[in-house]
Amino acid sequence: MKTYEYGKSDIVLIQPVGKHELSWIENEVREIHRLTSADFKYIAVEIDDWNDELSPWKAPAVFKDGGFGGGAVKTLEKILTLCSDKKKYYIGGYSLAGLFSLWTAYQTDVFTGIAAISPSVWFPGFIDYMREHEIKSKTVYLSLGDKEEKTRNPVMAQVGNCIRSGYDWLKKCGVDCTLEWNSGNHYREPDMRTAKAFAWILNQEKKYNLKPEGV
Repeated sequence: MKTYEYGKSDIVLIQPVGKHELSWIENEVREIHRLTSADFKYIAVEIDDWNDELSPWKAPAVFKDGGFGGGAVKTLEKILTLCSDKKKYYIGGYSLAGLFSLWTAYQTDVFTGIAAISPSVWFPGFIDYMREHEIKSKTVYLSLGDKEEKTRNPVMAQVGNCIRSGYDWLKKCGVDCTLEWNSGNHYREPDMRTAKAFAWILNQEKKYNLKPEGV
């Protein structure tokens, strides 16, 4: 597992990334700093087989690039080796990495906040999974491009309905959650969208810390 690290802090942001995302990581980190003025450590975890390593269970292909292998458990096990009890961790990702990040919130309480940017919540059975399991993270950011559900692919066209349902369910569960609609399709400004997501969960945590004791 290859990682790329920026900064030093007890607040740690972890993001699974594909090779295609490595070129914009530094832009993303700078934007998070600009939006939060916070000190944090950022760790990008490079994913070699996107469809296998980030999918929570096996599922048929929706494009021509093969099906989903269900290797998320092994990926999470590797990521957790980066974590210790002395620091606060957040995890987030884009597309299938966003789905993976949201799924991790049902597996472990290590991650205080989840940033799921344009997550693949159309993934078969995922919204039912959310309803049937208890989430262990207290803060969740969701986003989607306003053109993403306007696709001819019948599976991916459900992403809008799925993310609305997922958001409504998280609110019912008492999770501090927001759903932001970005302008454009799935591929527009992923670095800036991801930076906004991480900034939101960091700023939410800052609000909690400012509350008087006992509130």
